[in-house]
Amino acid sequence: MTAPLDVLVVGAGPTGLALAAQLRSYGTTFRILDRSLDRARESRALAIQPRTLEALAGFGVTDELVARGNPAMQLRMHLPRRVVQLPLFDIGLADTAYPFVLFLSQAETESILTGHLAAQDVVVERGTELVRLERSGSSVTCRLRRGDGTEETVDARFVVGCDGAHSTVRTQAGIGFEGYAYPQTFLLADLEVDGLEPGAVHTYMTGSGMLFFFPLGSPATWRMLAMRPPGAPDTEVRLGFLQKITNEYASNRLVLRDPVWMTDFRLHNRGAAHYRSGPCFLAGDAAHIHSPAGAQGMNTGIQDALNLGWKLALVCQGRAPAELLETYESERAPVGRSVLRFTDRAFTIGTSSNPLIRLARTRLAPRLAPLALRASGPRGRVFRTVSELGIHYRRSPASTAGSRPPRKGPQAGDRLPDLPRGLQARSAGPGWHLLLSGPPALWPDERFAPLLRGRDDLIGIHRLGGESPWLDAVQALVRPDGYLGYVAHGAQLEGLRAYVERWLPAQHA
Repeated sequence: MTAPLDVLVVGAGPTGLALAAQLRSYGTTFRILDRSLDRARESRALAIQPRTLEALAGFGVTDELVARGNPAMQLRMHLPRRVVQLPLFDIGLADTAYPFVLFLSQAETESILTGHLAAQDVVVERGTELVRLERSGSSVTCRLRRGDGTEETVDARFVVGCDGAHSTVRTQAGIGFEGYAYPQTFLLADLEVDGLEPGAVHTYMTGSGMLFFFPLGSPATWRMLAMRPPGAPDTEVRLGFLQKITNEYASNRLVLRDPVWMTDFRLHNRGAAHYRSGPCFLAGDAAHIHSPAGAQGMNTGIQDALNLGWKLALVCQGRAPAELLETYESERAPVGRSVLRFTDRAFTIGTSSNPLIRLARTRLAPRLAPLALRASGPRGRVFRTVSELGIHYRRSPASTAGSRPPRKGPQAGDRLPDLPRGLQARSAGPGWHLLLSGPPALWPDERFAPLLRGRDDLIGIHRLGGESPWLDAVQALVRPDGYLGYVAHGAQLEGLRAYVERWLPAQHA
C-alpha cells in the first residue's frame, strides 16, 4: 500500500505556489493541483507589499519580482483645480530592504513562483480538481478528477485549500464562510493611457465614486479600476464605455487605448468561521475575501501560506509536536479579521452615496490628507499597517518572552527587522536561527552543545556582536517564517532550552 502524501495543496494561485515552495524547501512529500488548465494570464492582484517581498526572499525570487515590477512611491490625488501629491511609503519603513509597494501583475508573480518550483522539480498538476475528500483514520482520502474525466484516489495526512472564494476544501470540510456581497459593480482593465504621469498611482475622487490608475508595466502600462456609475447599463465592458467613464470622472484629458484585458466584477467581504477542521486547512481567498482596498488580499494569502508551510513540514517530519499546527489559526485568523475590517471601512468611504460621506470624500479628505500625513507618528503607523510590516504574533503560544525580556528592540512574536541591513538574509532559509547579540565571549560554542544535540540540522547560530537590533546581550530565536519565537535579555539559557524542548523535540539516533 502506498504511503500517504504529507500534504495535498489544492489551488495553484500565489498562495498555493508559495506554500508549495516552502514545503519543497523542507523536503516534504506533497502534490499541488489546480482545476484551471493554465496559470493566470490576466493581472488580477497587482501589488506586492514590503512584508511579502521579505517573506519570499528566502526562496531567491524577490530580486526577480522587483526587476519585473514597478516600485511606486507617490500617489497623485486629482481634484477639479489641483493635484495633491502624497507619499505612499516614506517613513516607518527604515527596517526593510523594500520600502515601497511593488506593482506587478499576478500573472508575472505566478510565472516567477511557478518557475522557481519547476527548477526544484515540482510540477503543478493543472486541469485536475478535488471532487471529494473523506477523513480516514490518520489521513484524508481525496478523490481527484482530471480534465479527461479520469479519476484518482490519493491519501494525504493534510489537505490545504488554497482554492479561492469557492473553495472545494472549505465546503467539503464543512467550514462556514460568513459575510456579505457589496451592491456595487466594478470595472477593471489593463491598457494604455495617454496623459498620465508615469511611476505614480493616480486617483480621481468624485461624488459617484473613485477612479484609479495603477502603474503596472506588464501586460500593459496601466491598470484601471472604477466603479460602474449608478444607473449605467449592465452591458459588456468595452473600451468606449471605459473612456466615457474616464471622461466623466477625470479632471484632465486622458485617452484610453490598446486594452489587453477588460472585465467587471462584484466584491464580497467574507471570512471563514475557522481556518482549520482536523487535517484540513484554509489559506488565502479560501479563508478571507474582501475589497482590493490597500492591496492586502494576495499578500495576506501568501503570508498565510508561509505561516502554515513550515509548521506542516516539521510536524510531518516528527520534528515538532502536533500542537504547533494549532498556532496557525490563532496567529492568522486575527490578521484575516483585521484585513476584513480595514478593507470594509476603506471601501465604504470610497463608494458610499451618503451625502455626508460623499462630502468628506470629495471635499474634506483631499484637504485634510496632506495635513494628516505631515505628522510622522500617524503616517508611520499607516504605512506599517498597509505594508504589513506591523503584523505580529505576540499573543501566540509559540511566542515566548524570557524572564528578562529586553526593554527596547523587537519582542517575542514580532517580525525580525532588517536592521542592520542584511540581518534577514543571514537568518533566511529553512530552519530556526538563534541570534546572539553582545560580547562574543558570552556565547562560547560549548554552552550550546546540549541545546543543539538532536537539533543541529534545524537550528543555526549567528553571533551578531554589537551589530543587532538590541542594545545589549540578547538571545533571540527566529522562526522559519521570520518572526521571533523567543527573546530574552542576558546570558542565562534555561528559558531558551525550555522553549526549544517544547516546540523542537530533540531527534536522537
